[in-house]
Amino acid sequence: MPKTKILIIDDDPDIRDVLTITLMAENYEVIEAADGEEGLVRAQTEHPDLVIVDYKMPKRDGREVCRQLKKDILLSHIPIIMLTGKGETADKVGGIDAGADDYIVKPFEPDELLARIRMTIRRSSRDLEANPLTRLPGNLSILNELQERIDNNSLFAVCYVDLDKFKAYNDKYGFEHGDELIKECARIFLRARAECGNSNDFIGHIGGDDFVVITTPDKADAICTSIIKEYDRTAPTFYNEEDRRAGFIVADDRQGIPQKIPIASISIGVVSNEKRKISHVGEIGEVGAELKKQAKTVEHSNYIKDMRTSS
Repeated sequence: MPKTKILIIDDDPDIRDVLTITLMAENYEVIEAADGEEGLVRAQTEHPDLVIVDYKMPKRDGREVCRQLKKDILLSHIPIIMLTGKGETADKVGGIDAGADDYIVKPFEPDELLARIRMTIRRSSRDLEANPLTRLPGNLSILNELQERIDNNSLFAVCYVDLDKFKAYNDKYGFEHGDELIKECARIFLRARAECGNSNDFIGHIGGDDFVVITTPDKADAICTSIIKEYDRTAPTFYNEEDRRAGFIVADDRQGIPQKIPIASISIGVVSNEKRKISHVGEIGEVGAELKKQAKTVEHSNYIKDMRTSS
């Protein structure tokens, strides 16, 4: 796996040396630039994963470097940490306004700097692969979250969530309305986590109308119940009055035969390692797909939990 590449832009060689030693000790690849102009050139040629830039420099100061990086469509995604002087509030504000993602005050503690770097890179990675519709973390983040819980031997419950009859809704009402329903689902999941879950519960958007909620076994029932209750209350409001009163829409099936399609319901399959050992992310996905398929055989919103135990 390639090392994370960090570009340091600072006209003070002592600061560059301290930063380089600190970062290389943590296995980061380091690139240096002595002023803003050189920094912009290095950013364009080296494509770093993170930029650390001093606010006050000759030729181009940190604020101008930020502006130029954010204007370049190929570099605008790179997170930037601004170094500012102690008590220089205007520098902090100017850096954030110019596009810096975070700042740290000199002189800095190496541990604080490293913590901010890790946080900024983690946040940037999630933003890059987040679902563009809901802004929830996407598949890479979901896989990493599952693997981390397996590696830490944590107890977890993974709720695979899917809408039923969503294609028929999209066909009749159009993709714009379908997107609005998807976004409302994301809000429902977030509210369920806030009301019933843990602070570190994870919500991801696999794609389309497929989501995942990662919680602990003791919270799974409450979260699923909350999601279903809120969804069933909200979903009918996305239909016109006539369809809402009827409780269905008329749409063609795959053979082109008109069918009465019920208002879209929600199905959840819950995979847990509470009673069985799970050692691979692939196992979670396989069991989740099976459970979700079972849940879809019921004509209303529901959830099914995996009750199997290890032999």
